[in-house]
Amino acid sequence: MSEGEGTPPVVIVRPETTITGGTAVQEKMIAAARAFADILKPTFGPRGLDKMLYKTDGTTAVTNDGAKIVAELMVKHPAAKAFVSLAESQENSCGDGVTRCLLFCGELLAEADRLIRMGLHPLTIVDGFLAALEIVEDQIIRCSTEINPENQKILESVANTALRGKSADQNLSLFSTLASRATSQISRLVDNKIHAEFEDISMYLQGSGGLHDSRVIPGVIVRRRVLLDRLEGQRENVNIAVVSGDLSPRSLTRDAEIEVENPEQLTEFIDEQERLRSLLVENLVNLGVQAIVVGGEVDRDILHHLVDVGIFVAGEFDESELRNLASATGSTISSSIHHLDISDIGFAQEINCNRKSATDRVEDEIIILGGDDSQVATIVVGGIEGTAGEEVIRGLYDAIRSTTLVVNSGTVVPGGGSVYATLSLYIRKASEERADRSRLAMEAFSRALEIIPSTLVENAGSDVLDTILSLRATSNGTESWGISENGKVEIIDPRIVHPTETILNGIIGATEAACSLLRIDQVISSRGD
Repeated sequence: MSEGEGTPPVVIVRPETTITGGTAVQEKMIAAARAFADILKPTFGPRGLDKMLYKTDGTTAVTNDGAKIVAELMVKHPAAKAFVSLAESQENSCGDGVTRCLLFCGELLAEADRLIRMGLHPLTIVDGFLAALEIVEDQIIRCSTEINPENQKILESVANTALRGKSADQNLSLFSTLASRATSQISRLVDNKIHAEFEDISMYLQGSGGLHDSRVIPGVIVRRRVLLDRLEGQRENVNIAVVSGDLSPRSLTRDAEIEVENPEQLTEFIDEQERLRSLLVENLVNLGVQAIVVGGEVDRDILHHLVDVGIFVAGEFDESELRNLASATGSTISSSIHHLDISDIGFAQEINCNRKSATDRVEDEIIILGGDDSQVATIVVGGIEGTAGEEVIRGLYDAIRSTTLVVNSGTVVPGGGSVYATLSLYIRKASEERADRSRLAMEAFSRALEIIPSTLVENAGSDVLDTILSLRATSNGTESWGISENGKVEIIDPRIVHPTETILNGIIGATEAACSLLRIDQVISSRGD
């Protein structure tokens, strides 16, 4: 009998824990990732279709925005969760290109599955993918075109491309113009370079009219209850102060009890409070303030005093609204009404208040325009509220992220899958110089890039194989051959462009996610599934 025979095995995990290893791990991961990518595939491109999402609270959403779809899915598989993280990263970095990024990552893993079945080690595949990624980072500049960030037509083209296939497509010309105008409004010179921040552009769903009533305003618009009937109406060329605190007399810093012994003392106390309010109003008048907006509450007595002398008052603005208002009017946010200085006062070209009938929510509108020098803009979207309006705003958000990226980077690449076809060509040529097995992974990376043009072809209803072979034959690295809206191989219209950063960031993120999944050799589940 051999030594140790009959002794029980050493158990280091709970009985319900399952451990999966070997190639079965990669195969399961890849299958889950491909299933996730297949959900998004029909939504891609100008001929993409929408998804209806029925949420647990009973509400529905209709969208083809990849970020929205991914955010609403309740995923459990670890590979699918990696895709969710990838989508969030792309959305936070660029605001657009989520579907492209996830499709490419899914195709990379599908190609890796074929190589694993051929006998290639996962780390060999990773080495080949990373080598191909280096070529993409080096060569994408050859596909890029430098642009003038102040050129309104270029910004319109970028916004137009980002909006195609979305709900805003029905008013494509209008919304691309609005996105470019808003971007131009907030663009400013920083260190001798034009710079734009997408946070400086706000969206406001008007809830009335039609989409053709949408417009850009150089300022802010908020729903707040107009405090008095006398405040309703329009004011022009107004000196405005912005305060983050309350609009009230100076409060005591310590608790105190005042003993009133006779009615005269009470009268004196009330008169002193009234004198302090009058002094506060007088100081504001002396500073030349004609409008004041505060983040806190407004003392009712002071409110009436200010309105009596013709000063506009609005309260309970949140932090972001105060910040945008200050940027629109050139004012400085003061921490207290008592610390207000003449240097803090800004200028509003127009203040407009519209009171509406009372409902279960605030419907009054306060519009404050800063004029041509405003450093913020608001896109007012006309039309009724609901899923349609929300989808238009999502499309506009993607367009604005794209236009601001182009202003900051100054480069664009052709759309229609052209840049992917060109990069695929460069990688195929480079792989021919490799003599090791990583060459197969580089070729797989090259084929995976073609998932973007092939999906455009498929969603347009054309033959994928013949069209992609034709695209390979015509792509030469000098002309922008890609897939047109009808699914044919054509030289892409120079007005169909994407920000270079959006494409590059998507390829880098997808490659890193695929490589991280390929490095997994065991899945340990304590749930027993």
